[in-house]
Amino acid sequence: MFGPLRLKPGVAFPVWSDYSPAMPDMSSSKSTSNVPLDSAADGSPFELVNAQGNPDILILCDHASAALPSKYDTLGLPATEFHRHIAYDIGCAEVVRALASHLNCPAILGRYSRLLVDLNRGPDDPTIVMKLSDGSVIPANADVDRFRDGEEFQTRIAHYHEPYHSAVDAQIKSALAQDHVPVVISIHSFTPFWRGKARQWHAGVLWDKDPRLAMPLLRALADQEELSVGDNEPYGGFLKGDTLYRHCTKRGLPHALLEIRQDLIDTEKGQAEWADRLARILPDLIAADGVREITHYGSRTDPT
Repeated sequence: MFGPLRLKPGVAFPVWSDYSPAMPDMSSSKSTSNVPLDSAADGSPFELVNAQGNPDILILCDHASAALPSKYDTLGLPATEFHRHIAYDIGCAEVVRALASHLNCPAILGRYSRLLVDLNRGPDDPTIVMKLSDGSVIPANADVDRFRDGEEFQTRIAHYHEPYHSAVDAQIKSALAQDHVPVVISIHSFTPFWRGKARQWHAGVLWDKDPRLAMPLLRALADQEELSVGDNEPYGGFLKGDTLYRHCTKRGLPHALLEIRQDLIDTEKGQAEWADRLARILPDLIAADGVREITHYGSRTDPT
C-alpha cells in the first residue's frame, strides 16, 4: 500500500567516501553516550528522564550509549571501535533528551553499548549478543549465547536487558493506570553508507502493521522539502521480539520507530534541529482522532 519515498528533485544525493562522524567527547560523563569505557557508571542499566512528564507520550532510545560496565573493559576491542555505529546509535541520546524536554514527556535510554547486549532484540534472537558487527569481531562475545557460555548469556540478559524492558513496561503500565494510552516513539540512527553503498534517505520511518503514527509521521517529514524519507527503509520495522513488538504490537499501542541518518545528528546543531523538528510535528500527530486507543493490528511476523 505504501512504497518507499524516493529522493526528491533538487535533493542532492550524498557522497560519503570521506565521511567520518564527529567523535564524542569520551572524557565527559554528562551523556551516557560519552561515558568513558573505564569509568562507566556500574549502576542502573537504563536512564529514565522526566518520569512524571506527559503520560500520552513515551520516547525510547535502545542504543543510546557506547559505555560498558567496568568489568567488561572493551570486550577485547580497541577503544576506538566504541566511536563507531557498531557500539551505539550516534546522536540519538542527545536528540531524545532534548525532545523529551520539549514535549515534557518521559524517555527511557539504554545505558550500555549494544555490543554488550542488544536491547532491541528478543532473548531468542541469535543477534542479541553480536559476535561480528560490520567487519569487527568482538572477542569477548565469541561464546556468549544460550548454548555455549549460557551463564554469561543469562547474566547479560538479567542484569542489562531485562531491567531496561522492565522500566519500559512500568512506564507504560503507569500511563494506562492513569487512563492514558501512551504513544511510543523509538529513535535510532543509521550510518550514511553500508557495504560501500550510500544511503539516500535522511530519515526512515519503520513500522509493522499499525499505521496510526507511522504513516502520518512519514508524510509529515516527507512534506519538508529538504528531506528524503524512507518507508521501512533502511530497515524493515517488523522484527518479532524487538522493543516495539514486545511493548506495543502485543498491547495494541500506537507506535513508530524513527531512524535518522547519523551525519545529520552527530553535532549539537544537528541534534537540536532534529529535536526541534520532531517537537513541532509530533503533538498534532499524537492528538489526532483514533491514535491514542488500544487497537490490535497484529504483526507481519505472525503465522499465516
